[in-house]
Order: sequence, then C-alpha cells, then structure tokens
Amino acid sequence: MTDMATLLEVGGPVAALGGGAAYARARHPGVYWSTVGLPVSTVRLLSSYGSVMEACGLTVAPSRLRVLAVKAATRREVRPVPPRRGIIRPTTTGLRVRLRLAPGQEPADVAASAERLRHAWGVHAVYVTTVKPGVVELRLVGFDVLRRVRMPRKLRPDILRVPVALREDATPFVRDYRTVPHQLTLGATLSGKSMYLRHLVAGLARQPVALVGIDCKRGVELAPFAPRLSALATDPEQAAELLPVLIKEMEDRYDLIKARQGIAPSTPDEEITSDIWGLPEHERPTPVVLFVDEVAELFLVATKKDEERRDEMVTQLIRLAQLGRAAGIYLEVCGQRFGAELGKGATMLRAQLTGRVCHRVNDEASAKMALGDIAPEAVSAACAIAPERPGLAVAGDSSGGWSRIRTPYLSLGDAAETCRESAHLVPDLPALKPFRPDVPVRPSVEMPGLVVRPRPVTD
Repeated sequence: MTDMATLLEVGGPVAALGGGAAYARARHPGVYWSTVGLPVSTVRLLSSYGSVMEACGLTVAPSRLRVLAVKAATRREVRPVPPRRGIIRPTTTGLRVRLRLAPGQEPADVAASAERLRHAWGVHAVYVTTVKPGVVELRLVGFDVLRRVRMPRKLRPDILRVPVALREDATPFVRDYRTVPHQLTLGATLSGKSMYLRHLVAGLARQPVALVGIDCKRGVELAPFAPRLSALATDPEQAAELLPVLIKEMEDRYDLIKARQGIAPSTPDEEITSDIWGLPEHERPTPVVLFVDEVAELFLVATKKDEERRDEMVTQLIRLAQLGRAAGIYLEVCGQRFGAELGKGATMLRAQLTGRVCHRVNDEASAKMALGDIAPEAVSAACAIAPERPGLAVAGDSSGGWSRIRTPYLSLGDAAETCRESAHLVPDLPALKPFRPDVPVRPSVEMPGLVVRPRPVTD
C-alpha cells in the first residue's frame, strides 16, 4: 500500500506534466515553445555547437598562431574552428543567433546545411540571412507558424504598406505598393485568394488612398466594401467605361508632374521630381489602388463587338501597368488562371506585374504562369499546397526570391465593418464620382425591451 501511494505521489505529477506538455504542443504550440521548447533547444545549441558545425563541414583549420598557443598551454588536440557565435536572442517563435564566418566561408555554405542544423537542434526550421559581409543570422523557428497564423503585434504603419500575411520564418509579409507597384494573385476556388484580398482592402481602407474595384462576378467580392470604394464596376461593360477615366486621370497627373519639372533654373535639384511622391504634399494627388478580381472575365468574348471592347480594355490595363506607378496608380490583379490562352495582350500584361502570389491552383501550368518566369524553383512549392490549408501561398517577385506565406482568417463582416468605419476617408476625385457604388442603408435594429408605448395626452 505504501508503494502504491509513493507511485501515485511521484507518477501522478509526472503524468500530469507530460500530458499537459503534449496537449500544449498540439493545441498551443506557442505556449509549449516558450515553456519547454525554448530551454531545450537553447541547451542543445550551446552544448553541441562545435561538434554540429564540424559535422556539417562549417569549420576551418585553425591558424598557426592558435595551434602554437594551444600546444604551448595544453597538450590537448587542436580542433577545427567553427564560426564565431554571437548572443542567442529568444523570440516568441524561435531563436536568433548571428555567426561571424571564418575566412574562406560564404553564406551559401551555411544555407546548404540548414536542414542538418534543424535536425541537430530539434527545431521546426532554420533560415539563413546575410546581415553584412562576413556575418549571417540564423533564424530558428520552433514550430509551424503557418498552422495557426498570428500576426506580430508591433508593426510600423505607413502609407501603401499593408501587413497581409505571415512568412514561414515568422516574419510579416508586407504588401508595399511603393516598392512593388503591381501584383498578380492567382488561386483556385477556396484557396484563400479572397481572404488575401480582404486583408488588402481592410488595410488600405484606413489609409488616405482611393480604392477602385473591377469585379466582373457581379460584385460579389468587392460590393461589401462599397462604403470605402471610390468606384466599382461589376461587369465588363462598366469596366470598359471606368478604365478610360483612369487613363485620363493618369494623363492629368503626368501633366502635373511635367509642369513641376518646368520650374525656374534656380530651384534646388531635390524639388525636381519624376513621380507624384516628389511633389509638395499640398499638390500631391491621392494614390489610387485598382483591384481587378477575376481578370479572365475581362478577356472572355462571345461576339466580334466584345472582342474589340476586350482589346481596348487590355490595352488600357497595360498602359496603367506601364505608366501608372509614377502617377500613383497601382494594380492588384486577381484570378484563377492567367496565361496566353486568354487572348492578345495577356502575356504582356503579366510581364508588367512585378509581384506574384500563387495560392493553391488546379494544375501545374497555372503555377508556372504565376511563378515560372521569376522563380522556377517555386513552382513545385506552389503545386504542393494542400486543400486543407486555405490561405497558404507562395509569394515571389522579379528578384527571384520567394517564400511561403499564409493569410490569417478575417471574416467578410469584419472587413466590411472596417470599410464602413473608414467611409469618411474616401477622397474627392470628381472623375470617379459617376462610378461611386451605392451604399445600402443598414436597417436599424430595435431592442424589444426598449420600445415605449404611446400614451394619450390628457388635459
């Protein structure tokens, strides 16, 4: 009986701790990492750093001075020298540590051993970034941050910069229109493409920008954001009327820029500009972001007349993509598939869209349309996205870099409420007023307990 009581006293707490740790690891990986994973991984890194680096081939032969000093002071064997390790900095999702490379090493050597380091230190992933010549940073991620996305709380807001998703290395993916003015977003049905679009609209709704939408699915995607939109076209006929207005707005802004360039010779060079961002703030036009949802609907034609209209719209979109950045007009083109089979001008328009985001697609050809011309190795990653993970995507740009991202959940009601609350930020653009969508009046909800019955007035 005494042995049984001792077993319960000792084994009960151990079993409870083990069960709690297993539950936290499955349901709350962030809590598990902070309490268990972080200390364990830190001890592993500190205790095995030299041997792991040697096993990965990341050590170099010691200098002659070091060899002489070791032999003079001790009689132990002289070991190869690993990269000098900096201070280990813990984060809520992993660890960060900087390494100073030894002479003859390069960052590619460390990046090639990232998978080995991951297994040696028992973390989810290891990412290598170059800080400066001779110094790299290892970002160790303790768990799969894309399984349950939580955006970082401290994000610096700025105009035309929207944190829209989380990268697989636990850093935010920020859609920066000043750096990447135009983007193509592809994705099959239920892939999370609409969620990505909601985050963009909700993020830009709080900023002093004009939002214009072309939604040829009768407005089912963009109509809920009508209170914040400056213009909305819900079919190809309306889009054919809206695009020339945007072209005229772009040309007027170019005239404003050219007028600024024709100033007196005594004006300082920093006041001469080639885009709207160099204009004084009181003269600067409002930036315009054009959302095109289901772009293939603009290319589909049934008659000869529709073909002529299609050619005009494609030409206007190409002009906006080529010249719109300097005039402060940016494109966000979305669709399920976007290739040469859509018709004349499709490939040329795609070439102007610098940013690429590819969600789950139905075939490899669609992934190649999005990423094949900028990051061929990312095509296989896009094809491997599972249907069970909506919102997961591969993001790339013309630099050749790419990464996996995932958009957190945002309900349509919350995004629409954000647009209603920021409706007062809709800029005054006279040219777009005829295309301003009608905002439905929200029905007032009366509380039954607050109804007061009328009483007759008596003398």
